Amino acid sequence: MSVFRSKSEILLLEPCDGKLSRTVLRGESARKGADLPAPDLSTIAYNHMTRHSDGYQGAKPDFYVINFDDPEHSHRCNPIHPKFMTDIADAYESAYTIMMNLNRTWIQKQGDFFVESPTILFAAIIWFLRVYKDGRYCTFPHAVEFLNKPYEQIFPIMSSYPELENSLSPFLDAWLAGAADQLMGQIASAKIPLSRMISPTLYWVMSADEFSLDINNPDEPKILCIGNNPDRQAIYGAALGLYNSRIVKIVNKKGKLKSSIIIDELPTIFIKGLDNLIATARSNKVAVLLGFQDFSQLIRDYTDKEAKVIINTVGNLFSGQVVGETAKTLSERFGKILQKRHSISINRQDVSTSISTQMDSLIPPSKISGLTQGMFVGSVADNFGERIEQKIFHCEIVVDAKKIAEEEKTYQKIPVITNFVDDDGMDHMKEMVQENYNRIKEDVKRIVTDELERIANDPALKHLLELNK
Repeated sequence: MSVFRSKSEILLLEPCDGKLSRTVLRGESARKGADLPAPDLSTIAYNHMTRHSDGYQGAKPDFYVINFDDPEHSHRCNPIHPKFMTDIADAYESAYTIMMNLNRTWIQKQGDFFVESPTILFAAIIWFLRVYKDGRYCTFPHAVEFLNKPYEQIFPIMSSYPELENSLSPFLDAWLAGAADQLMGQIASAKIPLSRMISPTLYWVMSADEFSLDINNPDEPKILCIGNNPDRQAIYGAALGLYNSRIVKIVNKKGKLKSSIIIDELPTIFIKGLDNLIATARSNKVAVLLGFQDFSQLIRDYTDKEAKVIINTVGNLFSGQVVGETAKTLSERFGKILQKRHSISINRQDVSTSISTQMDSLIPPSKISGLTQGMFVGSVADNFGERIEQKIFHCEIVVDAKKIAEEEKTYQKIPVITNFVDDDGMDHMKEMVQENYNRIKEDVKRIVTDELERIANDPALKHLLELNK
């Protein structure tokens, strides 16, 4: 499958050997005709899968879409499903990803008190929902709603669970010491950014389990397209970052199918452990492709240190026209070559010619800055037994626009996934989405009420309620 965009962009690719049989695509499927030609990436992926379904060996993959803007054309998936939350470290990783995506400035302040405090608190809430009734209510919307309950209620509840004692100790110490201002500041640092994600549509998509994120499962392979909306990047980016972080961890295991993770417009989301994925995924037959416009975007959103690790870890690089420091960096990466220089000196008496050799850039920055559409420069890595003599290239991709246009005419739209229309032709999408939103809020109210009643009736725990006095 090939997708060509109107803009030049850098693609960092770390491939695995053999045929790529499963794909994760985080494209721009929710963009309403922004800078992508019709059809969008999700539609291309869907039609590619249906046309070449006979090429899959073993179980054929199912196609899934996550789209927060259009519940009718979106599946529902719980990114913190209890099945894949085996340790409190998983809860911390999920909370960390959410917080860093909601507060990009926090990436530069990792380790600070007011960064770690809300992260640990939200992680404790996620793990509480994981252990409560064996994870029945362990969803992201339930976690957000539980956080927004008064701390006088949630702290006694979570303190009654021994596995949360260490995580909550800093908050309990502040509570017992009467440091109400400090405690409220810690809680507010978590509540304020997460309150932006309180949305009935977002709750709808993230509160059910129509499929799991183990996309390269040999028994249930999947092709998953996750769409973003640049107009709501501040909200959706956090949710998408959570999905991608969970996918990255789940797929990078031994004994799974060959798979590919394609992330377009990488700087729009923050993915924890991306550098580790690139470094280790190849051995697990996972190919990683990252697409963005300029290195400066990556440095801005991933910090200078982490961006350099990502750039230097990737073995394959493809670039269209870029300027400035990015062009200079690429030129330096491509290295230098011994080149001949001719000079001619003319005066009244004679003409002299001299030839010299000098190390010069193989592909100078000026050449990269002046590339036309369709022209690319880059470098590739090879394998044992599959040597590549010419690793640096400067070439043109020839696109058969007529053939692509003819193929697009036969494309089928992604079918309706959830039909909200009844037999009388009435659309009940808003009512059903709102009903789900209200149900989640009622679930959390019931959890709080039941747990407080349990603590009050337990002689060994009822002292926790006295802490509020």
